Amino acid sequence: MSTLVLGIETSCDETAMAVVEDGRRLHTNVIASQIEIHARYGGIVPEVASRQHILQSTPVLRQATEEAGIRLQDLQAIAVTSGPGLGGSLLVGVNLAKGLAFALGVPLLGINHLEGHIYASWLEGDDPERAPGFPLMCLVASGGHTDLILMRGHGDYTLVGRTRDDAAGEAFDKAARVLGLGFPGGPAVQRVAQGVAVRDHLPQARLKDRDSLDFSFSGLKTAVLHTARDRGLYPPPVGGPDPQQVAEVAAAFQKSVVASLVERTLAGAQREGARAIVLGGGVAANALLRQEMERQSPVPVLVPRPVLCTDNGAMIAACGYFHLRRGEAHAWDIDVTPNWRLG
Repeated sequence: MSTLVLGIETSCDETAMAVVEDGRRLHTNVIASQIEIHARYGGIVPEVASRQHILQSTPVLRQATEEAGIRLQDLQAIAVTSGPGLGGSLLVGVNLAKGLAFALGVPLLGINHLEGHIYASWLEGDDPERAPGFPLMCLVASGGHTDLILMRGHGDYTLVGRTRDDAAGEAFDKAARVLGLGFPGGPAVQRVAQGVAVRDHLPQARLKDRDSLDFSFSGLKTAVLHTARDRGLYPPPVGGPDPQQVAEVAAAFQKSVVASLVERTLAGAQREGARAIVLGGGVAANALLRQEMERQSPVPVLVPRPVLCTDNGAMIAACGYFHLRRGEAHAWDIDVTPNWRLG
């Protein structure tokens, strides 16, 4: 008998819900984005985000079940992101999940958002558990996190590297702001940098501990600011900056971030004997990162479609299924954990 799980994701600024069967078969994946709302502020406004989740939850739930062709009564479990993320946003999703699980009499599963990003790869291609099999070196890179996680099996994680300052996605946002490219920064930088030759070689952080797999992007962020000032791009000149100059700095920045992510991920995979590399999180949608990781890696690289790299309910539902398979469930007093770490 198959198992249908509803996944609910409201950790930041996407109200997302999906129905997944047996952790692998995606029936529907509905995402209501708030990008246009937050773009006017140049970043996420937590109070605005949580209010939008309240407004969008019912329409998104209705659309997800209708597109899947199911009734709520057909669900066998409710999985929801309970951390990490914005406290107010998480509360909206968790309280909705509690109400649904209680009304339907089905298990409630609180899922770590970072673990969810790893399970996005279970929705694409072969089952990673079987081919290539564990262990897997997982790079989860987004606006709030840049973590290297060794996955030895379902529920078995070890954090082997993390950012010591800015997350990669946060660095993209800050560089885009300096270059006048708007929000969110990742897609904006990739768009203007595509096909542009790199003239300025911006630095990568070299940590004192040479064996460390940690990341650092604060120095690179400062280098972008100095380069933009030297080129007369920041503050923006009257009439606006030269688009070609902006594109060249953006390309140099993107190349440096990607080089850092690829270098440490490959080093971690080699050190830990990983059979494959898994990419997850919004930064994993970056075309250059995907290209360079696949080109340089001696082991397979598992990376889902870009829509499954950004925040979505499908990854939460898929992850929830494997928790359910191990007999796990949460009590009704489950709370949100905004700073929840994995591994």
